[in-house]
Amino acid sequence: MPTLETPFANLDLQRQPHQANEPLQAFDAADEYLLHHLHEQGIAPTSRVLLLNDSFGALACSLAGHCQVTSSGDSHLGFLALQKNLASNGLSGDAVTFLPSSETPQGPFDWVLIRVPKTLALLEEQLIRLHGQLAPNARVVAGAMIKHLPRAAGDLLEQYVGPVQASLAVKKARLLLAAHETKAAPHSPYPTRYSLYKPALELINHANVFCRDGLDIGTRAFLPHLPRHLGPVRVADLGCGNGVLGIAYALGSPQAELTLVDESYMAVQSAQENWRAALGERLVTIRASDGLAEQPADSLDLVLCNPPFHQQQVVGDFLAWRMFQQARAALVTGGELWIVGNRHLGYHAKLKRLFRGVEQVAATPKFVVLKATK
Repeated sequence: MPTLETPFANLDLQRQPHQANEPLQAFDAADEYLLHHLHEQGIAPTSRVLLLNDSFGALACSLAGHCQVTSSGDSHLGFLALQKNLASNGLSGDAVTFLPSSETPQGPFDWVLIRVPKTLALLEEQLIRLHGQLAPNARVVAGAMIKHLPRAAGDLLEQYVGPVQASLAVKKARLLLAAHETKAAPHSPYPTRYSLYKPALELINHANVFCRDGLDIGTRAFLPHLPRHLGPVRVADLGCGNGVLGIAYALGSPQAELTLVDESYMAVQSAQENWRAALGERLVTIRASDGLAEQPADSLDLVLCNPPFHQQQVVGDFLAWRMFQQARAALVTGGELWIVGNRHLGYHAKLKRLFRGVEQVAATPKFVVLKATK
C-alpha cells in the first residue's frame, strides 16, 4: 500500500486513453500537494473522503486502504483509468466507489479533495451538490497547478463552502483550503437552455457540456450540410455533446437507427434529455463510452463527428485521430465518416491516411466539413 508521504513512488499509473511513448504522467505536483497536506493533517481509516475530478485515479489509488474513498468525475475515460490503475497496482476495485458527476455523492464526507477542473461551471455544480453532504467538521481542499487556477475558483469555494485560505506555492502548485460554514440551500443555474431556429429545437446543457450557453460555431457550420437518408441506416454521433447533430440528423431521416456516444457523463445526460424532448420515445442508444471502442466492426453506415482538440488542458489531435480510427473500424465498406474541423488542423490530410476517398463538402472562413468514405 502506498504511503501518503511518498504517494506515487511505488505506483504504476497510466493515463487513458493509453498511447505509446506517453509524454505525460497520470499525476502532477498538485496531486502530490493534496496528498502531502492530507498526510500532515492525519486521516483515520474510518474517514470518508470524496475526490472530485481525479482525472486518472492517481489520488484514489494512493488513498485506497487509508480511508473510505468515493471518487466522482465527468470523464468516462477517467473511470476507465481508475479501474485499470487499481488493477495494475493490485488494488481491489471495491476499494474506491466511483460516481458519475451527473449524480450527487451521498455523504456525510469528512474530507473533500478537489482537482479544479477546466470548466468552472462543473466546479460550481459540484460545490452546489456538496450542500448537505459534509460532516460538521469537514475540510474541503482544492488543488491545481497555478497556471490553471483562476481566481474565480476561490470565489466559488467561498460562495458555496466557506472562507478560503490559499496555501504557499509548491512546485508551481497551490491549494485552496475552505472552512465549512452552514449556508442556505443554493439554487443551481444548471442546466442552461437555448433555442435553435433550424432545425427548431429547445436544447439543454448540463454544467460540463462544451459551449454550454449556445451552439458552438463548428456545429453551426456542420448542421446545414448533414446528409439525409430515407431508408434504414445505422448512424453514430461520435462525441455527441448535447446530442444536437444526432437529433438533427434523426429528424431528417425517420428510419435511421441512431447511437450517440460521449465520454462526458453530463453530455450523455444532456443528450438523453434533448432526444426525449425532440423525438419522444423513438428508439436510440445513448451511452458514455470511450468513443466507438465498444462498437462492433462493420456495424455502421454513417458516423457524424465534431472532434475535440484537447483533453482537459492538453491540446492536441490525439483524441481526434483515435476517433477517426475507431470510426473506420466500425464502418462498413462504403460507409462514410462526416466531420467538421478547424481549417488549420489539417484533418483532410490525416483522413487520407485512413480513408481512400476524402472530399470537402462545405467550407467557411474558419471550418471545413469533410466526408471520408471507407
